[in-house]
Amino acid sequence: MSVVKVTEIGASSPKSFEDAIKQGIARANETLKNVKSAWIKEQEVVIENGAVKEFRVFMKVTFVLED
Repeated sequence: MSVVKVTEIGASSPKSFEDAIKQGIARANETLKNVKSAWIKEQEVVIENGAVKEFRVFMKVTFVLED
């Protein structure tokens, strides 16, 4: 039997939503063990002078707890 835990994280990138997701998952993997999935809960952009400055994602990351 496996037991999983879910934690919420936010990540940002000046490039794209995809890059923000990749950076968030990479950072989660530095701290959490057994990361298995992520659900993108929310996306938003920061706009400055009429242009997109930053892409932000908020996600729920699932990881399996060790015995």
